Amino acid sequence: MDFLPLFHRVTDQHALIVGAGPIAARKAQLLLEAGANVTLVAPEISRAVRGIAEQHAESVTVITDIYTSEYLAGHQLIVAATDQRAVNEQVALDARALHLPVNVVNDPDLGTFIFPAVIDRSPVVAAVSSSGAAPVLTRLLRGKLESLIPASYGMLAELVGRYRQTVKDRLPEAARRRFWEQVLSGVIADRAMTGQMQTAERLLNEELDAYAQNATSKGEVYLVGAGPGDPDLLTFKALRLMQQADIVLYDRLVSPAILALVRRDAEMIYVGKRRSEHAVPQDNINELLVQHALAGKRVCRLKGGDPFIFGRGGEEIDRLADEGIEFQVVPGITAASGCAAYSGIPLTHRDYSQSVRFITAHLKDGSANLPWEELVQTNQTVVFYMGLTGLSEICAQLQAHGRSPETPIALIEKGTTPQHRVFAGTLRTMVDLVTQQDVSAPTLIIVGEVVQLHHRLNWFKDVVEA
Repeated sequence: MDFLPLFHRVTDQHALIVGAGPIAARKAQLLLEAGANVTLVAPEISRAVRGIAEQHAESVTVITDIYTSEYLAGHQLIVAATDQRAVNEQVALDARALHLPVNVVNDPDLGTFIFPAVIDRSPVVAAVSSSGAAPVLTRLLRGKLESLIPASYGMLAELVGRYRQTVKDRLPEAARRRFWEQVLSGVIADRAMTGQMQTAERLLNEELDAYAQNATSKGEVYLVGAGPGDPDLLTFKALRLMQQADIVLYDRLVSPAILALVRRDAEMIYVGKRRSEHAVPQDNINELLVQHALAGKRVCRLKGGDPFIFGRGGEEIDRLADEGIEFQVVPGITAASGCAAYSGIPLTHRDYSQSVRFITAHLKDGSANLPWEELVQTNQTVVFYMGLTGLSEICAQLQAHGRSPETPIALIEKGTTPQHRVFAGTLRTMVDLVTQQDVSAPTLIIVGEVVQLHHRLNWFKDVVEA
């Protein structure tokens, strides 16, 4: 992130704009709309600037002169908007020397802040920026946002502002969030946005009374499958619950891109696990879910893949059921499905495989005593989860129990993410291939004739062959 978005109060502050052309006029208009007093300095003054000065005579000062650093005195915000780079550079240097915020139009690297495209629904204000890299794209995005955000949102925000302290005094934090979500997504918001303020306030007070009587109710747990890594594979329901949770307990396999979609003010608790290394033991995770739900919180248990496929989700909701805690389960795209699809490997195919087996490569007691005789059947795809460290054992045991050494096998690393890699070979060659590469978890192993289809069907990333 090249620029941190901030909303800066400029009411009654003094802004200096060096330049007086059309661009300077646009910046002056924006600052005036935010309540600033504006001084423009330039040897020549455009018609647009003169028009603004006449319209805002009490707030605009125009000085016909060549810029010098003395003009910075008494100003809290500086804009360099000339068509001469040398002048703009000097303004930026002078302003930075005095620790004044400075914007250099069309040259963001010289300044300390930029002007975003603004969508004004006061008191609701939205802004979008490309960090100065693509102004046309920024304007297109602003146009889309303008069409998505009704002008009447300002009236709704004013209603919320009037009742914010009242709600804070009457409801605990967790209940407040639920209350406002109910208000802002239902009939109360509809009435406010159509100007029926008396009706909206009556309904809001009735809703507040109801919430105040039930403010100590139990919370709820959302057991959410985050999928294999690509945030675009989240379900709509998963995203909705992630954005309304008060607390999120997340695993190591949940990608940073998915975590970025969680509500920003939610409490984040890492409970990830590696092989033989648990950040938080499973029993402790279960108790954390119970503890926070009993405190009235909405808790999102965010798991990579699907929570019911090697995710221990069943153990967690079993504990919740013991306590009578409400919960929801949101399926996710399991790693086998997501990684195979992104690698061009159908898990089943009429010509090659009529069944598929999902196997965890290490069991609860740490062993790998798998039913090998059942896993060497022809016309069957076998998918091993968490099998990187056991790859040589998997290849050896399958061959020892009758699978041909030439059976196709693929190892998929960090599937569906930008780091997605596929290593394809046979049971005979795969161990040597992976040994020569810098491969790290998470990985998935697919064994079966369907693997050979990746040659024609792979669409996402190149495949490393053996």
